[in-house]
Amino acid sequence: MSDPDLPPFVPRFPWWGGDLQTLRNRLVHRLRPLPGTTEDRLFALSDGTGDRMLGRLDTPEGGGSGPLVVLIHGLMGCDHSAYMWESARFHLARGRRVLRLNLRGAGPARKYATRFYYAGCWRDVLDVLDGLAPDAPEGVFLVGISLGGSVVLNTLPHAADRDDIRGAATVSVPIDPMQAARQLMLGRNAIYSWAFISQMKKAYRQRDVLTPEMRADLDAARTILAVDDAATAPLHGYPDAATYYEATAGQQMIPHIRHPLLLVHAEDDPWIPPAPYHALRDSLPGNVALTLTRKGGHVGFHGTHGPEAWHDLRIDAYMRELGL
Repeated sequence: MSDPDLPPFVPRFPWWGGDLQTLRNRLVHRLRPLPGTTEDRLFALSDGTGDRMLGRLDTPEGGGSGPLVVLIHGLMGCDHSAYMWESARFHLARGRRVLRLNLRGAGPARKYATRFYYAGCWRDVLDVLDGLAPDAPEGVFLVGISLGGSVVLNTLPHAADRDDIRGAATVSVPIDPMQAARQLMLGRNAIYSWAFISQMKKAYRQRDVLTPEMRADLDAARTILAVDDAATAPLHGYPDAATYYEATAGQQMIPHIRHPLLLVHAEDDPWIPPAPYHALRDSLPGNVALTLTRKGGHVGFHGTHGPEAWHDLRIDAYMRELGL
């Protein structure tokens, strides 16, 4: 399916190249007030930890209609990350209600959790959807961004019988996590890698969940792979990062997904190689659509079409194709 009114993606000056497309959200980071109203929602989790998750429920003027758009952020993001904020603005302007969901322990939700999110935290998402039912009489449409997209792809196979999920979309997702980890370890990505490693180490150290051995391994970690080996994998029941990556790889989840699904990715994403997406082309199920652009960076898509991120336009077109 395609929308004849959707312009092709063309990068706009001065955001040329995958790196500038990627960095633009950080270089131009001005959070203008969102239209309508915003309310906090806390969601109890069913795993017995007492942890809760925090979401921001945004409602446009007039109340909104259609499925509730649930936005899920990427690694080290939160509800007020620039891409979350502007995607919320985009959907609010089109009369849709939005939930900007903080994954467990992320950003302002840190005080409500003893543990941390990871790519396979699908039970958390289902708990949130159960708690959202009164707020979403017309169901939900899930939008996962970067690692949040991995969470969505891990959730959907466990929700095949849920008709409250009307569809889903992902943007810039590492569907082969090991390839993405190796890409981040390249010399050209040293600054990106350093930023992620620093933030992840800080996030893990803030929680009293590391054993002395895990803490020592985390202190010594110099790559994303090593951080996941030291903390992410063992904290979530995996013997090592390689096992964690294999178990949560989005590319192996896609054949088991029954809901309508859109995948959006750019070939010049500096962090996530396009090869796994190319490998999917000939084997996509009929319910899955792939939009792979030549340019766009990582959650960038800042183009000549206008100020709104092109990936939001593509998701909007897909939702309208589904009659949502």
